[in-house]
Amino acid sequence: MIDSKYKWQLEKPADSTLVERLVKDANIDPFIASMLVQRGITSAESAEDFLNPAVSAFHDPFLMHDMSKGIERIQTAVESGEHITVYGDYDADGITSTTMMYETLSDLGADVDYYIPNRFTEGYGPNVEAFQKVIQKGTTLIVTVDNGVAGNEAIAAANSLHCDVVVTDHHSLPEKLPDAYAIIHPRVKNDDGDAYPFGDLCGAGVAFKVAQALMDEVPSDLIDIAAIGTVADIVSLRDENRAIVKFGVQAISNSQRPGLLALIKEAGIDLGRFSEEDIGFGIAPRLNSLGRIKDAMVGVELLSTFDEERAESLAKFANQQNDLRKSLVDQFFTEAVQSVEDSGDSSPRRTLVVVGHNWHQGVLGIVASRLVDKYQRPTIVMTDTDGSNDLKGSGRSVDHFDLFKAIDPIRDQTVGFGGHHSAVGLTINKNKVALLRDQLEKAAEEQQLDLSAKTPLNIAGVMPVSKITTDLCEKIKTLAPFGQDNPKPVFQIQFDQLANVKVMGKANDHLKFSLVQGNNRLTAIAFGRGSTASVLQNPQTTIQVVGEIGENTWNNRTTLQLMVDDLNQTLPPVLDERTRELHRQMFAHAGVYVFFHERVFKQLQGYVDNQSQAMMYDQITGASVNGERLYIVDCPDVIDDLVKLLAKVQPQTTVLYLYKKQLLSKIGMPDRNSYAKLFRFVKEHSNINIATQLKQISKHLHISARTIIFMVQVFLELDFITIQNRVVNLNPNYAARDLKSAPSYHLRVEQLAAEKKLLVSNTHELVSFVKDCLGV
Repeated sequence: MIDSKYKWQLEKPADSTLVERLVKDANIDPFIASMLVQRGITSAESAEDFLNPAVSAFHDPFLMHDMSKGIERIQTAVESGEHITVYGDYDADGITSTTMMYETLSDLGADVDYYIPNRFTEGYGPNVEAFQKVIQKGTTLIVTVDNGVAGNEAIAAANSLHCDVVVTDHHSLPEKLPDAYAIIHPRVKNDDGDAYPFGDLCGAGVAFKVAQALMDEVPSDLIDIAAIGTVADIVSLRDENRAIVKFGVQAISNSQRPGLLALIKEAGIDLGRFSEEDIGFGIAPRLNSLGRIKDAMVGVELLSTFDEERAESLAKFANQQNDLRKSLVDQFFTEAVQSVEDSGDSSPRRTLVVVGHNWHQGVLGIVASRLVDKYQRPTIVMTDTDGSNDLKGSGRSVDHFDLFKAIDPIRDQTVGFGGHHSAVGLTINKNKVALLRDQLEKAAEEQQLDLSAKTPLNIAGVMPVSKITTDLCEKIKTLAPFGQDNPKPVFQIQFDQLANVKVMGKANDHLKFSLVQGNNRLTAIAFGRGSTASVLQNPQTTIQVVGEIGENTWNNRTTLQLMVDDLNQTLPPVLDERTRELHRQMFAHAGVYVFFHERVFKQLQGYVDNQSQAMMYDQITGASVNGERLYIVDCPDVIDDLVKLLAKVQPQTTVLYLYKKQLLSKIGMPDRNSYAKLFRFVKEHSNINIATQLKQISKHLHISARTIIFMVQVFLELDFITIQNRVVNLNPNYAARDLKSAPSYHLRVEQLAAEKKLLVSNTHELVSFVKDCLGV
């Protein structure tokens, strides 16, 4: 059974009055108008700002806290020839932030270099030793990018060494801000109590605003780099961020940066069809891999170099690091799954802690994310290292569990700990693993973690395959760039049947199939759902599909394609599961199990647990089966018994086992010649022992033993013969009677008719018949 991963929430249709007004006032297509209204955009002015952002979308950078103070200090340093160090971060947002700040200061003629701390030896953010090191080399001004707002200790150390620090950051604000020369941050309020008009800038966005303030104009030559950081950091794609990414995607399509072009080539991206998805799935992972695997410093060089040969070399290196990152993730994920399965933690525990040996620390968070996706529970992935008693790790959570809050009570038992609701990093001693596991389970109880709760998935509407066209796809593109707060619309697809279901990928872990409606066909791709192929290949499977409509280009040919977000199997009204064998597993599902034969009922009722009912067909009332699954266990002798049963019940689904060990239709009804041969034999022989002589009689008459027994029963019911102690003799007083008047003869006719209708028919015929009986 394929259960949906998400909780599907079909959005209400957009208010028709608002849609009509927007179509008229903004002169836009009705479909686009309805999508905008669903996103809360209802006026022509807001629609124009959203669809066609202008340079005016960029706010005055000096509205940001300490921007004037910070800019003055930077300008003073440039003019006086002070040595400036841009202090960045090792992820894609940090690399792009560093690149923009470094290029801007270089263009202003500053004496500037950059420093990105090592993830493994120095960690995230301002580091006392790192600050001391750059200051000893002559730095008198440190400008942080994408970090610094929580760097109190390191900034205090810099101050003591007479080095000013200008913080540019976007991360969550600590209780106490550091004593920096200036803190340029979109969420820090100014002295008048006002904050910057848009608080959701990423580190690259803040660096872009600083560049705008320093240059006294929107730095169009940096917007490509700003867009990469913005998409990579998964921040809101509304307001200023939307303008950055919209313009940035256009700029990348026409980029002259050798490093960026080389990276795009290595990623196999088609610049002619470039979109924000190419940043998210192609460029950003390669930049992130640099810091995850080794050293992010080369990322800045890659983006800023004008040496084409060096650019190609660095791009190849970034691609290799990304391939290594993927292979490490695959390896550690496989080992982690094996560890979970071997320990049995996948079932009884509501949280997971997995400990590996010498796993690369840079990919632990990704492995944790994949485990969360697989097991749908908060997960910590840690690793030991040779020569150390400490374990380092990363954790990821589900929407309804605060992972930071869960671990915080034992913070004093950790070597290092930090993070937020959904992600944490920590270091603990090896002997604290049991404590960590127990604390997570305790927190799961306290937070009432419900593992059955699903993350909501908003569905924009229901879309028939026949309506999915190139024109529709182009309309959807007008809503781009897509991302946080502006998701690509997800549709539930209407179709008649699934076709061409096949697995794909090296490990056969992905799925490809076609959705067919009339003469229309749409290819669908479902990543990570290869294991469901066998279920989807069953023609009886009824499935619901939701996904994002897009395009796929292969060999210069572009076709429409659905990227599947989720699948949900729905039980059909009638399910054909006819069988010649019954086993215990077939009675494991909750429901009402109905029997037509007392003998089968007595044999199998013990298979039915307390959550279900086992009943004879003549015990069923309308109240017995209401909204439950109904299992027809064995085949009735008389069709009308089944018809009457189905007429008085309203099951959720009717599952047809219709068990019958041997089909009478294979024997059939004896012909008149067979009856005549047996009658003559009985007339000519007396005292026939039907128990001991059956095989001989069968061989002599060339009639099967089962048929002879049946005909003997008919003769007995018609008083043609007598039987005493299994000895058969002719009744001397028999009278001629119609064979059809014998009850056994009549029953055999009914049984053969039931078999023909219920057991010999094909699935379509059987299901149609039962659905008619149910009235569905």
